[in-house]
Amino acid sequence: MAPGIAEALIATAIGLFAAIPAVMAYNRLNQRVNKLELNYDNFMEEFTAILHRQAFTSSESNKG
Repeated sequence: MAPGIAEALIATAIGLFAAIPAVMAYNRLNQRVNKLELNYDNFMEEFTAILHRQAFTSSESNKG
């Protein structure tokens, strides 16, 4: 029974050796994606505000 336990421990160690860096890489990538998404959201809001201001000022200048 001891060789089976040793084999299971080795398999577990190999699995952890692969899984831990993968989880760390996933978390880092996920953090970057979240930052990029926030930047895109901020850009979208600012750009929309600029377009609305320009549309408002051009419609005001056409009236007067």
